[in-house]
Amino acid sequence: MKAHQYQVNVEWTGNKGSGTFDYRSYGREHTVTVADKEAPIHCSSDPSFRGDSKRYNPEELFVASLSSCHMLWYLHLCAVNDVIVLEYTDNASGKMIENVNGSGQFESVTLYPEVVVSKTEMIEKAKELHEKAHEMCFIANSCAFPVTCEAQCIVK
Repeated sequence: MKAHQYQVNVEWTGNKGSGTFDYRSYGREHTVTVADKEAPIHCSSDPSFRGDSKRYNPEELFVASLSSCHMLWYLHLCAVNDVIVLEYTDNASGKMIENVNGSGQFESVTLYPEVVVSKTEMIEKAKELHEKAHEMCFIANSCAFPVTCEAQCIVK
């Protein structure tokens, strides 16, 4: 077994001068950086929780992580199984439930990958590899809720 360590820096940038004096006195803006990466990620909370709708929120980034991990495993599996992918997009969707006390948890995430392969003969294998990608996905394997995949594979 091999262990991997990930280090990120999250810095709150939403102090409007009085800190967290009360719930309305501070912004939810923050920046996520990783050493030696090109650009910071400008974040906030979801607008439902007084966040800035123009910034990424943790829930969106979580769904994006699931989608991205699945895609990267899928592309790898296609490459080693002679399936030539020309295009890949995913309009992933996650459902989070907020509890009465304000806590919450994701109930489900559904991935909707649309894949373009180079030959009609590759479509069947391309569809099968989504299941294997799901089994291999680090992020999906860490979730306590269902992550499903409704893939489409075509030739253009």
